[in-house]
Amino acid sequence: MIAAVVLAAGASTRFDSPKQEVLLEPVLGRVRRSPAVVDVVVVLGAHNVETSARAVHCPEWERGPGASLRCGLAALGDEVEAAIVVLVDGPGLDPRAIDRVVAAWRAGGSERVAATYGGVRLHPLLLARSAWDAVPDAGLRSLPAQLVGCDDLSSPGDVDFADQILQ
Repeated sequence: MIAAVVLAAGASTRFDSPKQEVLLEPVLGRVRRSPAVVDVVVVLGAHNVETSARAVHCPEWERGPGASLRCGLAALGDEVEAAIVVLVDGPGLDPRAIDRVVAAWRAGGSERVAATYGGVRLHPLLLARSAWDAVPDAGLRSLPAQLVGCDDLSSPGDVDFADQILQ
């Protein structure tokens, strides 16, 4: 079984308000369109926002994205084989990228499998259960991953400022 962990714990300091209030539900809608994902958990921290998904609060969210990810992983059941990691500030996420990353992992991929767009490693990222205990506070960006090309799909984006939503 594959679950998704949506990281939404940050303070949104550059956004000037909780960007989770604007971006979370659209991102959840895209995650839910992937037939590969059976369960979804949202990790909150700095802001408690309403969500249509099961949410967990991470008291150590300020330590970094890895701390938030560990909170989300801990909330998943024993039947979960791997987690798809998605960021709340990536509203352009294409559900087919999730499907590709999962398919690559099922075909014998590594413990970490990540989508690339134009050669740039972004999200979604799949983390096999065997790697859950090795998530550093800084997150997974510096750790190697099997790369899956998603150049023909829209990039998830990275919304830091409110005016980026209008673009």
